[in-house]
Amino acid sequence: MDRRRSTADRAARRGLDVDALGRAALPLLAIASLIVVSGLVVMAAVSAGTFGFDFLAYHQAALRVLHGERLYDPTVQQTGGFGLFYYPPPFVLAIVPFGFLSAAAATWVWLGLSVAMLVGGIAILPVRPGVRWLTLLLAGLSWPVAYALKLGQVGPLLLLLFAIGWRWLDRPAAVGVSGALGAIVKIQPGLTLAWAVLTRRYLAAAIGVAVLAVAALVATLVLGGFAVWGDYLALLRNVSDPITTPHNFTPGAAAYQAGVPTGVAATIQIASSALVIATLVLAVARTSAEASFIVAVVASQLLSPVLWDHYAMLLLIPVAWLLERRRWWAAAIPLVTSAAMLFVNLPAAIYPIVFWIALIAVLGVGLREQRQSPA
Repeated sequence: MDRRRSTADRAARRGLDVDALGRAALPLLAIASLIVVSGLVVMAAVSAGTFGFDFLAYHQAALRVLHGERLYDPTVQQTGGFGLFYYPPPFVLAIVPFGFLSAAAATWVWLGLSVAMLVGGIAILPVRPGVRWLTLLLAGLSWPVAYALKLGQVGPLLLLLFAIGWRWLDRPAAVGVSGALGAIVKIQPGLTLAWAVLTRRYLAAAIGVAVLAVAALVATLVLGGFAVWGDYLALLRNVSDPITTPHNFTPGAAAYQAGVPTGVAATIQIASSALVIATLVLAVARTSAEASFIVAVVASQLLSPVLWDHYAMLLLIPVAWLLERRRWWAAAIPLVTSAAMLFVNLPAAIYPIVFWIALIAVLGVGLREQRQSPA
């Protein structure tokens, strides 16, 4: 300690403030990493003609609505194909304005909004400024983040909604509206509304249910009646196989891809989901509201029947929570799936593993904090 202090003193006498340099370097590195890594991935996608692969499905859905056509194709049997829209009917209403733009222009506008939502979500995290910059740096290095931006996925929007819920955890409107909007986008984030019920935040849950009801009513009226919900449910039944869906990273799918028989893989998936629910219940009962909310965020993804690799960008939420508590090792969670790791042949199981590590870590730290807190 004395040696480090004397080194810093000598640097200060030479006019060099090491601490200030570190504080200045972290924001520069964070911004540069996001621009360089994601920029290179996006430019590569533009050259290959794959830029906005998922967003173009949203755009086509918006055009179908504007032309009075059927929103869903209930005969689709497998997720992952080009131009397929799998999201709840109310979500398309938010995308309709993009239908007035060309596909190319809309994709670039969506990219700009996605970057803004990503940066904005990190900026409002209730953590120290240094942790925010470190989280942005990890985001900049992250392959799931770059991949989500390249695809035009909804990950940045979900990260922003989770950040809003966490930031204003004691405001029922913030928790309820953010949870409801998350459910409108992707269903699974609506688990935060179940968390609100379990933690007796009944007003937040009621607000969320009201938002969902209004959104469902508007979507039903605009999209031509209740038939759109029948099409949506039929589509979900066809594309929600958690085991054999290609490029899926659920625990069961990862086991199946490793050669485990389908029946055993299905058992692994069921066991994982049951343990996730048990973990959430334990977190609600034995940890703080903040810790159990973060557990609910991770659980919402692990309970999804389809877990794409870019969903791992949402692990920035629990990582930031752990870093705020000086669990610096948590930075390894996004680094394992960083863009640099594309050159390493990692097994599919790495994604459910990092999700489970984040889930157990938040639960463990939350339990320890609760034991150490005054009665």
